[in-house]
Amino acid sequence: MRPCRQRIGVSLGDVPSLEGGGLSEFCLQVGSRLRAALGEAGEVGLVFHLKERLVGCFGDAVDYLPVSRWQRFRHVRDEPYTLWHSLHQLNKNLPPAGAGLRLVTVHDLNYRHGPRAFSRWRHQRRTRRLLARSDRLTAISAFTARELREHLGWRGEIDVIHNGARSFVGQPQRPLQGWLAQPQQPFLFHLSRMAPVKNPEALLGLAAGWPEMTLVMAGPDNADARALRAGCRLANVQFHLGIDEAQKAWAYAHCAGFVFPSWAEGFGLPPIEAMHFGKPVFLSRLTSLPEVGGDCADYFEGFEPAAMRAVVERGLARHAAEPGRADAVRAHAARFDWDRAGAAYAALYRRLLGLAPAAPAGALAGALS
Repeated sequence: MRPCRQRIGVSLGDVPSLEGGGLSEFCLQVGSRLRAALGEAGEVGLVFHLKERLVGCFGDAVDYLPVSRWQRFRHVRDEPYTLWHSLHQLNKNLPPAGAGLRLVTVHDLNYRHGPRAFSRWRHQRRTRRLLARSDRLTAISAFTARELREHLGWRGEIDVIHNGARSFVGQPQRPLQGWLAQPQQPFLFHLSRMAPVKNPEALLGLAAGWPEMTLVMAGPDNADARALRAGCRLANVQFHLGIDEAQKAWAYAHCAGFVFPSWAEGFGLPPIEAMHFGKPVFLSRLTSLPEVGGDCADYFEGFEPAAMRAVVERGLARHAAEPGRADAVRAHAARFDWDRAGAAYAALYRRLLGLAPAAPAGALAGALS
């Protein structure tokens, strides 16, 4: 450990890797920018708390503290931490005893929408315990912040810092399996882990009522997706599980539109990724999705197949007819930027620790010239 006046712990908890979507993407993007904004400057000591296999992943300008299972019960360190930030609410590891400020980023309370009462109760109890040992929260959407106040009674401060979303525009592309051997045809694209909370059954209903339109369902090769594929008998539905980033970029670039009728989201990265390509996006009007899609998305008011088809057909026609619509969609997506999100977390650290704000890039360049 490097000697330093103030030490910041950034805990990834048990996140197994920095590849893939969801929490892994968040930890990679925010962690990389915190390293650049604070760790490389050397004015504070930045320590990443993570799985031992990930030690070194943020370079040698920062320190590392491996996760241990005993830290779920007791966590004592010789060196003091002025600030300890857990990057997500699923982190089961305790902050070190005596940590000055304990900050947690809450992504969602999606457990509230689960089908099993015992599971909802267990997650609610765990989250309440987490909040009881936290001093301050950040949330990735205003919707999540409202849920924390309304359903968990949080009365402290919450800073809303929207996620960024990577743009795959300009990245290498590779067609989905089988698409080189068939004529190009319009298709709707969906990307998720296909858990019930993502409402994939509504999309299968849409496909059943719209046999002329192909639906491409993509996501991780997991049990939910395999079960959905096994039960589907629709000729116009394709499943592509375990696709890589080049295939994802191809699907975003070539789809007619992106469909995402999820019941529960804390944010929703895939719709923004599709918007980077200027594509029409069709979302449910539930949870955080209207906050993310804004006026540049079309919304399902319900999930009856004929009504969903009508929403998509109107949206596709409007997108084709309105000059500048695709550019407006791209501009909306550009608002959700990882550099902006990382800078917001670094600025929050500075405020909480009483450090001077970071110098603007132009001012710093002038001072060094």
